[in-house]
Amino acid sequence: MTTNSRDSRTAVDKALALLGAFGKDAGSGVGVSELARRTDLSKSTAFRVLGMLERNGAVERAGSNYRLGPLLTELTAPVTLPEVEQIRDVLTPFLAHLYERTRQTVHLAMLEGSDVVYLNKLHGLHRVPSPSRIGGRIPAYCTAVGKVLLSHAPDLVEEVLAEELPAWTEHTVTDADELRAELAWIREAGIAFDRGEVRLGLNCVAAPVLGPTGVPVAAMSVSGPTQHFDPRTQANALREVCAKASQAYAARLRARRRQHRA
Repeated sequence: MTTNSRDSRTAVDKALALLGAFGKDAGSGVGVSELARRTDLSKSTAFRVLGMLERNGAVERAGSNYRLGPLLTELTAPVTLPEVEQIRDVLTPFLAHLYERTRQTVHLAMLEGSDVVYLNKLHGLHRVPSPSRIGGRIPAYCTAVGKVLLSHAPDLVEEVLAEELPAWTEHTVTDADELRAELAWIREAGIAFDRGEVRLGLNCVAAPVLGPTGVPVAAMSVSGPTQHFDPRTQANALREVCAKASQAYAARLRARRRQHRA
């Protein structure tokens, strides 16, 4: 680092420099030392400015790293596509039914690139801090919803495995061969688990919602704190709700095709 003894940049300059330094790592996260190096700031200055950005929602913690936060996600979110709105509208009642059956936090998510995007979330009785939020993105490889969707996208899996897989927690699967084997098992089982891989203390189970061709259009999950929640106990309820949601989505598509032909 070649930081001058007297940095003439304003606090706004430094904040913008840090936000711009995330680059392609905006979703997975970057450590404070690396951000300081990229912006030519001292580590203490970078840490202080990141703290200010975190308090205002511009960045958030991702394990020991930082990533862009909900404020920027909201400001840069693209206009929702009609098909995404349709998926959310058709499947949200089933998400509510899943909540009624489990009384745990439930998610509806879809795959966008190598990330999952959360379309809806209903909080359970036992809350635990979670990086998931409506409209937010998380790398697919370290979440249950992401893994169950990746398991049906073999070409994308190889792209993901060719990149570095940062560890969000000590339980995150970062070995390419181990993750490839797990995804193969998930595809056969039709269900995926996350045991503290994206946040310590958080367990999750997910299943796909299938389109008419058998390719997932979204996934639903049930999550809860490790001290209260064993994800295996909700696997059957989740499968049943996702199967009914798949049927409803296929029926909606058939109805739309009939309307177009009329």
